[in-house]
Amino acid sequence: MMRNRCSAEVRSAHERSEYPVPHRRVATRFARRGTDFRATVVFALFTPLILVLVSHFSPLHAQSAPWTPVRTIALPEPGAASLDRRGNLYVTDAQNNLHQYAPDGQPLNTYSPPLPGHTAQVEAWNTAKILVFYDDRQQVVVLDRFLAPITEVALIDYLDGVARTVTLAPDDRYWLLNESDLTLRQFDAAQKRFTLTTPLDLLVGRTRPDFRFLREYQNNLYLLDRTTGVYVFDNLGNYRKKLPLTGLSYIGFRGDELYYLAGGQVHFFHLYQLTERTSPVPAPEARQVLVGERYAYCLTPQGVQVYKMSE
Repeated sequence: MMRNRCSAEVRSAHERSEYPVPHRRVATRFARRGTDFRATVVFALFTPLILVLVSHFSPLHAQSAPWTPVRTIALPEPGAASLDRRGNLYVTDAQNNLHQYAPDGQPLNTYSPPLPGHTAQVEAWNTAKILVFYDDRQQVVVLDRFLAPITEVALIDYLDGVARTVTLAPDDRYWLLNESDLTLRQFDAAQKRFTLTTPLDLLVGRTRPDFRFLREYQNNLYLLDRTTGVYVFDNLGNYRKKLPLTGLSYIGFRGDELYYLAGGQVHFFHLYQLTERTSPVPAPEARQVLVGERYAYCLTPQGVQVYKMSE
């Protein structure tokens, strides 16, 4: 009778889990070990990815720039500027003197015009000639690579209107934008006549254009209008397309890319793949940026900051 009562109490205690059954403790321990093992494996697999993401989006990485400061050129209120294919920098000062610097910012030569005038554009992309355009007196001066004068052209003697921007063509002819009748024209100084004319009134439409820059590059002619974008023509002046890059005062070219300054970054637009990449500008007060093969130049109100490119 006593034995039956004890057996019943033991069974009742087991059912109420007052006395844990040994095989339950073993199963729970192995279950916990399995969970810990799986967590360890997951952590080991994803830890490298987490570290990469954290390092990539950390403030240190976001603020790093591929440009290393080289020197600062003291040149208050720099004006029109350009780069040649050797990487030399050409920039005007407040008195419209043209300064030539080596790629690393070392001074080379200076050209002082004999007559006062406003330098609207400097174009040094031609291998052996530098064009300087004075818009107030409608005169083009061509210099050699040592800034010695070669020739001068008074556009007012040939053009019925006002030229807004001028550039050199590879065959030593001149491309210009006649602001008076909205035409793109090519001028042959040797023959002293205009050889090509492209009307722009249908392209511009009812907008109020603000033409700022003109250059022939890789057999195309690029005309920058701050209002509507960049008009692209072939080397005969035939219209091809328009790039919707508005609000710009200057564009440059580097390899197969067109670059411009916007939003504190230099945007590099690939001319053929139509892709874009950006690079932060270390000088937030920069008004214009020129990018060469190894050096970049930020024009600020105080002068020119020279940087070496790490790319």
